[in-house]
Amino acid sequence: MTLIVRILVCLCMSVVALHAQSLPIVPKAVLLSQAALGSATVDADGYVYVSGQGPRRSDGTIPTKFTDQVRQALDNVRNSVESAGLNLNHVVYVQVYLEDSNRYSDLNQVFAEYFPKEPPARAVLGVARLPEPAVQITAVAVRDLKGKHPVSVPNFALNNAYSPGILTHDRLFVSTMFGSDPANGTFPQDPALQVNLALDRMKSVVEAAGLSMAHMVFVNPYLTLDLPARVMNEQYAKRFEFGNTPGRATIEVSSLPEGAHIAFTGVAVRDLSRRQAVRPKNMPPSPTASPCVFAGDTLYCSAKSGFIPGPNGGVYAASTADQTRQTMRNLLDNLEEAGMNFDQVVSTTIYLDDLSETPLFANVYKKYFKALPAQTTVQQLKPGDRKADEEGHYPDLEQVSLIAVRRR
Repeated sequence: MTLIVRILVCLCMSVVALHAQSLPIVPKAVLLSQAALGSATVDADGYVYVSGQGPRRSDGTIPTKFTDQVRQALDNVRNSVESAGLNLNHVVYVQVYLEDSNRYSDLNQVFAEYFPKEPPARAVLGVARLPEPAVQITAVAVRDLKGKHPVSVPNFALNNAYSPGILTHDRLFVSTMFGSDPANGTFPQDPALQVNLALDRMKSVVEAAGLSMAHMVFVNPYLTLDLPARVMNEQYAKRFEFGNTPGRATIEVSSLPEGAHIAFTGVAVRDLSRRQAVRPKNMPPSPTASPCVFAGDTLYCSAKSGFIPGPNGGVYAASTADQTRQTMRNLLDNLEEAGMNFDQVVSTTIYLDDLSETPLFANVYKKYFKALPAQTTVQQLKPGDRKADEEGHYPDLEQVSLIAVRRR
């Protein structure tokens, strides 16, 4: 082999290795406070993951008007994706956290300005508190625009602020689907009917993309305290194969737009042969959630808390720091079952009972990473009662879901 050929081979191998690993990217204008728990942007497996972006300007100030706050948050998202060599047209999915979900129409107005053509799929939920009020936006962008197009669903009202779903070369991203009656937009009184209407709407998007619910790899059910989780689980379990359900992060939220009490959003893989559920041996099969599911080389993992698994399982730690240690242990069990570790995590979503305890959480969380992934942190509800029950079980003070990418 000649010297020139050897050099070319080494260069090609370096490029392949580069694309197989996650690369943190720090936009020039990002503030240190925004990146406190994670990298601003992480590039992995053909996608760019953007940490939750608030409305803070580069000079440290925050606009006073809500619509200007949304614009600034979207400007921060744009800055992040442009630092990765992309633009807003590459954004395929966003999650929007609002401290006041009654500003939904104002949010839509701004989104229509920023995404005049083919807006991304979008999830919107109301939370109790954000690191920077009153809005936070996280995003996923695809590098290769080939195969990217919005999903059009028959009988769905057109909305210029978001698409019901966005297809990429290998995945489908589904917007939040609310439990409303498609005929008149009202919400029925029966919680089970609301759940099924929301699931039917998600199914309509998935089928309009030429897929089935079996292609789903991850689902976020968002529900308010007015809708019993038991009812949601009973109806949800009927839609998926036992033991082969998607990964899931079930999050109780302060509110949902337009008066909804239940909404579903998620991700599906286009090629069913590239979908693989992962379950540690110490966890029995579940009718509602797989611990993790692969979409090709990307692993979507269910939200974990400080719950100790086993026949006498439960949350026995009283503090956020101690619960976080068990949460990270539970997440590592999932990763190791998939042949992975924390070095391959590209994005996390962190739910805290009290946002003021972020430093306590961070002191534990950061120890598990050599390079921090992209992250989003929210407090979805008002702080709850922290007393133990009669069996010594404490309430969850934190939860974490994650996305990891397998290196080849």
